[in-house]
Amino acid sequence: MALSRTTRVNILIGNGHFLSHFYVLCLPPMFLAWQSAFHVSFAELGMTIMLMSGTTAILQTPVGFLVDRHGARPFLIGGALLMSLSIAAMALATGFWQILLLATLSGIGNSVFHPADYAILAGSVDKDRMGRSFALHTFSGNLGFSAGPPVAAFLMTLVGWRGTLLTVGLLGVSVAVSILLQSRILKDQAREPQHGAVRMSGRDLLTSRTMILFFMFFMLGAMAGGGVQAWLVTVLHNVKRIDLPIAATALTAYMPGSTTGVLAGGWFADAFKRHILPFVTGLTTLSALLMLGVDWLSVPVVAVVAMTFLSGLALGASRTPRDVMVKDAAPPGQIGKVFGFVSAGLPLGSAVTPVPFGILIDHGHPELVLVLVAAILLLSLLCAGSARASLQAEAAAAVPAE
Repeated sequence: MALSRTTRVNILIGNGHFLSHFYVLCLPPMFLAWQSAFHVSFAELGMTIMLMSGTTAILQTPVGFLVDRHGARPFLIGGALLMSLSIAAMALATGFWQILLLATLSGIGNSVFHPADYAILAGSVDKDRMGRSFALHTFSGNLGFSAGPPVAAFLMTLVGWRGTLLTVGLLGVSVAVSILLQSRILKDQAREPQHGAVRMSGRDLLTSRTMILFFMFFMLGAMAGGGVQAWLVTVLHNVKRIDLPIAATALTAYMPGSTTGVLAGGWFADAFKRHILPFVTGLTTLSALLMLGVDWLSVPVVAVVAMTFLSGLALGASRTPRDVMVKDAAPPGQIGKVFGFVSAGLPLGSAVTPVPFGILIDHGHPELVLVLVAAILLLSLLCAGSARASLQAEAAAAVPAE
């Protein structure tokens, strides 16, 4: 049976997004082999991830401007090829500086995915299926993060680190070629503003109160998630005296809970479009309260694991409606720059909290970590509500007087 056009679009975009996340976390399993091969420090090894992720975060917004001006498809194909070939070329490195250079080039390629993907999905998918398509996009990225370390580690046992990088890099080239061969089904976003609407410049749009608040909403959510991922195991062990294997299981439960929730949130965003903000508010609040419960309540370890799973599930389910809110706020023809800008808050937020939370633990206050996670999540809701109110005010001001 032939696949529908929407399904094919979701597969093509999802495959690219999977690889963009997969490549980031397929590198850490190489670290010990690289340390032996190139005689570098752990700090130097960490620079590979810093350069790849940092370059992506910095370039997403400029790439978004280019996507809106010239169309998304060329950038999606070119970015996928550059990212994949850079990873494959690492297999030929004779010095660590080459690894760092190629990590930077891979980050440049990776920077196209959020602005290009959302611009294409906005133009290629029916509005009544947009939430589910956004959910599948996020889900594929989460799968890439999950698959990167174990796949890379397994391949290294078979073909070594050079063979592994060459294999996964060339796999990405085949994905880029598949996108190229089927690019005719990838329609770009509509670019014409609605009749009577005033077209804002890109600078004015991204510095508007609405977009700054959406950026803060994304960043604060990532700050909370980064704190949980970095320190949940330590907090449970030090505060609740839970054995490390069980504490690690609680974090493991949180992660698939979040990934599964993304799919549920996509269905809700399509089925109940008028209730997206209350849905996001309720689930984010529930996630925060569950984290407080983990911190404050004396419950069996099974309940702790269940609560972390439900917290991840609730937060994950709120993510796709959040993306739909941003898409609805983006003027026609400017989705690339909007998603490039607001999604830059995700890597920035994830990088902010691990160090200060670690300082809290160093000073003997691990019990405050999950409290701050909950407070940050609740603060993010203030940004979300204010962004929606600001958008409505801007829309009302744009309506010409009778």
